[in-house]
Amino acid sequence: MSPPPAGSGLRARAGNGIALLALAAAGGLMASWQGGDWWLATPATSRWAAAGVALLAYVGLTAGWLWFAHRRDRAMLPGDAVSHDATWVVHASQTGFALELADLTAASLHTAGMPVQRAALEHLDGERLAAIRQALFIVSTTGEGDPPDPALGFVRSVMGKSATLANLRYAVLALGDREYQHFCAFGHQLDDWLRRHAAQPLFDLVEVDNADDGALRHWQHHLGQISGGTDLPDWDAPRYSNWTLVERLELNPGSIGGSAFHLALAPPSGTAPDWTAGDIVEIGPRHARADVDAFLASRGLPPEARVTWQDETFTLADVIARSQWPSATLTSPDTTPQSLADAALPLPHREYSIASIPTDGTLQLLVRLMMRDDGSPGLGSGWLCQRAALGDGIALRIRRNPNFHAPSANVPMILIGNGTGLAGLRAHLRARSHAGAHRNWLLFGERQRAHDYFHRDELERWQADGHLERLDLVFSRDGDPHRYVQHALRAHTETLRDWIGAGAALYVCGSLEGMAPGVDQVLRDMLGDAQVEDLLTAGRYRRDVY
Repeated sequence: MSPPPAGSGLRARAGNGIALLALAAAGGLMASWQGGDWWLATPATSRWAAAGVALLAYVGLTAGWLWFAHRRDRAMLPGDAVSHDATWVVHASQTGFALELADLTAASLHTAGMPVQRAALEHLDGERLAAIRQALFIVSTTGEGDPPDPALGFVRSVMGKSATLANLRYAVLALGDREYQHFCAFGHQLDDWLRRHAAQPLFDLVEVDNADDGALRHWQHHLGQISGGTDLPDWDAPRYSNWTLVERLELNPGSIGGSAFHLALAPPSGTAPDWTAGDIVEIGPRHARADVDAFLASRGLPPEARVTWQDETFTLADVIARSQWPSATLTSPDTTPQSLADAALPLPHREYSIASIPTDGTLQLLVRLMMRDDGSPGLGSGWLCQRAALGDGIALRIRRNPNFHAPSANVPMILIGNGTGLAGLRAHLRARSHAGAHRNWLLFGERQRAHDYFHRDELERWQADGHLERLDLVFSRDGDPHRYVQHALRAHTETLRDWIGAGAALYVCGSLEGMAPGVDQVLRDMLGDAQVEDLLTAGRYRRDVY
């Protein structure tokens, strides 16, 4: 997806209207210069009438669109009431791209059944902002780290003052260009200001470099999580590579929690994919083949029929396996294999932290099998942990996640996580082991030591050979005095301060509910808000939470 031309928004549409009027005036002036017939065969009266009707219709449609768009942009003004039940989608745009993404975001939330209000940032004041309960901010950066021109009033009149925002849950999508020194500066400035005034992040800031589709799908992934609409289609269909599932091992048989699996995937033949510890993998899930065959049989369509889908040729069964199935209203006795494929939308992708490094030879994951309320497996985890067979192809795309890349090898690392969040931390530990960096402290929490001590042999070997300077474990169902990982962190206050004083970086990976905010609160209690904010600003406190 590329940004729209500069000038989007109300000013651009007003300019378009003025341009149309100017062209009409110019046309009239030129016509007055003609003394006689202006063409060898002057149009008949009937054609003049038809042309006039067409022109009037065009002018009417243009005026109608300008009026509608003007009302849309002015739907939220400072005097309007705040809906406490709605999620606010707030944009600050220089060229119109943030506005476009705000429209897509609002549409996704609306499709998931959430009440939504959309507003330009300049239409918010301190009082209205304090009354909002949940907001998604989509903001661009212009010039050398400046806010968009329309947002300057908000920066001066609202961000220049103190505010009480403890009731606000928020997220920020920051748009920028890495070629500039101050990449996504205004997004970070807004995020810092909101946090400093007690607003609670729904998830960490998402940076978008030049409309990068991977970052935008990451934002959509979060939208699905907060709305419950996990089957919402991607705005742009990702292009996957075909990897092979070569290993699957259940790590916690007998656990009272959900089953967790170690998975290994081999890259396409002849390729040498590269990634960095902290990066994310996007998986294109599939329906079970038996379900696909039953779906097509109920409609009398041959599964092996060849169809065109997304500019490539597939069997109909392959398309339906990768798609949200068309509704019954789109399948009738007249439906053909191609018409069914034309109506099929790709399944939304799923994201997982990579648990290995390229020198391991395979891309490894740690995935928990999620179960729906009706007892059926989740779409992505069900595909990876149950339905896909060893040797099957897995649609996969690696997405860079620079916000969770490691510091240099001479910087101490404190790694904190729970559950399958160990995946991202394991990748960092493997990378640092190869780099000879041994100043590492891991705090990890799960349910039962006997079942949920993931990668136990590896962790204890690292501890024995000195690669892990400290290893603190918490198992909540075993009666440990420190029930969760944040409680273990609090118990080691002095050690934490010593490591931070020595320049350590904090990396947190795991659950957004409970663990991540719990760890953040402990850090603030132990170090103070000012030092935690300084760590965030310096890039020494990073999170990959979900």
